[in-house]
Amino acid sequence: MTDTSLASDAKIGILGGTFDPVHLGHLLLAEQARIRLQLDQVWFLPASVSPLKQGASPHATDRQRLEMLELATGGNRFFRVDPREIHRGGASYTVDTLRELRSEQPDTKLFFLMGADSLASLKDWKRPEEICELAQVIILARGGHPEPQTKELAAFMPGKSAEELSKRLLPMPQMEISSSHLREDVKAGRSTRYQLHPAVEVFIKSEGLYR
Repeated sequence: MTDTSLASDAKIGILGGTFDPVHLGHLLLAEQARIRLQLDQVWFLPASVSPLKQGASPHATDRQRLEMLELATGGNRFFRVDPREIHRGGASYTVDTLRELRSEQPDTKLFFLMGADSLASLKDWKRPEEICELAQVIILARGGHPEPQTKELAAFMPGKSAEELSKRLLPMPQMEISSSHLREDVKAGRSTRYQLHPAVEVFIKSEGLYR
């Protein structure tokens, strides 16, 4: 999907994930990346099926995950939900999505926002070297965690100096929120206030999700 309101040379951040459910940690990381990288927009791309987790289907339906994302991001004009991977179905490969985006908007600058926990498994992704060519890969280094090692990135970006690779690390605030823990909290009847967007919290209750 394209956004004709954006300039041809716009800077777009791509944030993928299952978002089951989307939480305030996702929103904070996206906003911090937008500000620090001076992005025009951040696009949230929910995966249909994560290739490295094909034995584990999302707990919420595709419709529910998309609706929660729309509720969570609706108040921020710099955020956008792109459902292409869900509409495509099957395993969601980042390289396929980036190829589509590059084809649709050849002059747009793409920044792929990757969690530090995903960096170690980058070697198992489909065509990681092409991912690094199609977009500028940015590692979100979360506060309170050891600084990610860029050697995993260096393997797919030959010729880049250590200084250049270090610029791909973007320090993030410390926020210990995870979708899996939130699902457990909902199931146990514990409070999720200040971890979920209020509209998402209401939606989860109304849909009877994660119980």
